[in-house]
Amino acid sequence: MSSVESNSWGTPNLLTGARIAAVPVVVVLLFFPGPWASFFGALCFVLAGATDFLDGFLARRHRLVSRLGKFMDPLADKLLVSAALIMLIPLGRVPAWMAFLIVGRELAVTGLRGLAASEGIVLAPDRWGKAKTLLQMAALTALILHYPYDGIDFHGLGMWLLWLALIATLISGVSYFRVFFRQYPETPLP
Repeated sequence: MSSVESNSWGTPNLLTGARIAAVPVVVVLLFFPGPWASFFGALCFVLAGATDFLDGFLARRHRLVSRLGKFMDPLADKLLVSAALIMLIPLGRVPAWMAFLIVGRELAVTGLRGLAASEGIVLAPDRWGKAKTLLQMAALTALILHYPYDGIDFHGLGMWLLWLALIATLISGVSYFRVFFRQYPETPLP
């Protein structure tokens, strides 16, 4: 292990920690109806989402990849997205069934990644996984904004993007399972 790897709290992991810390802030802001709370909730969500791209870039560029970061980064994404989806259900901004499918996929893939890691199988993100993340972030930002600003129907835009995100989410989930089962060693049942 290099000295860089042993420093688990480098800048990328601090950014991931900031993303996790933003989750309760977004949740609290979504308790308050109205355009201002929605605006600040969306702003916090966007800033937290931006750390996802920034921490990965910094980790790769400066070789600050750590085991902690590999674990915390996808967890932070899932916490942020799941919390926003769940909070938008009672506000009537997201249908519960869509939130269920997206959160269910996230949990299933997280479990699959854990199983894969225990078998020495690496399930790297593919283009569908990256598209899924980007579409989810864009859709949820628009749905958190919700109210029209400068004549833009953010709720309508958010729902359109959420449909695209749902499609990418499901395709990505199927893709992970296909890759896993192609590599999974068959073991006889006892």
